[in-house]
Amino acid sequence: MAGQAPRKPAKHDAIAEILRAQIYSRELPPGHRVPSENEIAADHGVLKDTARKVLAELANEGLTESAQGKATVVRGFRPIRRRSIQRLSAEVWEHGKSIWDVDVPDRQPEVDDLTVVEEEPSDLVASMLGLDEGATVWRRSRRYLVDGAPVMRANSYLPADLVAGSPITQPDPGSGGIYARLGDLGHKPVHFREELRVRMPTPEEARDLRLGPGTPVVLIARYAADDDGRVVEVNDMTLSAAKYILEYAFDS
Repeated sequence: MAGQAPRKPAKHDAIAEILRAQIYSRELPPGHRVPSENEIAADHGVLKDTARKVLAELANEGLTESAQGKATVVRGFRPIRRRSIQRLSAEVWEHGKSIWDVDVPDRQPEVDDLTVVEEEPSDLVASMLGLDEGATVWRRSRRYLVDGAPVMRANSYLPADLVAGSPITQPDPGSGGIYARLGDLGHKPVHFREELRVRMPTPEEARDLRLGPGTPVVLIARYAADDDGRVVEVNDMTLSAAKYILEYAFDS
């Protein structure tokens, strides 16, 4: 209605905005304890239920985190800078380096929960790889940890008729990884395409990557093709958005 005064924000929204401003200004820096329910209630003269909504709002925005039985703190952010173009350069993996050397040169990742298995692909994967009916793939599934924390789950799918009997079917494919081994097989990846989207995680993804409330995931699907245009790998990756900056640097 014309002339109607703007509605005042709810109490918990107003208090959350105060704390949010303190976090963004770094008055409350990363790792610093956030006021507790009792402290918020006392400082602002509100009920504990209102204070609880304040903390929930900040957590859902990904600004705070807490471990069970511990205080809530401002979430820190020491990002993995994923340089998508540079990391896939043959200059890296053809010389026996890990593409992770580009992302975190000072922090080598650990790999756990590694599975390497031959299986029937889903219809989607079979279509992406251009496989005939009945063809199988080798799937390499692994979770990456940096500084002891899970940051990404990756699943690579490779045509079985191409990689059977090669080191790609072993847990450790050797220096330079699977791209170097594809080169050894005469199918060096020379064309890459990545598609990205962002969404909230499934419960399984949240458990796998130990995601706190309000933390989305970045989904990346990568296609690697050889010089003849054959897709030799499909890789679907699920990244914790709280751990990554995605960087794209290229000439005009």
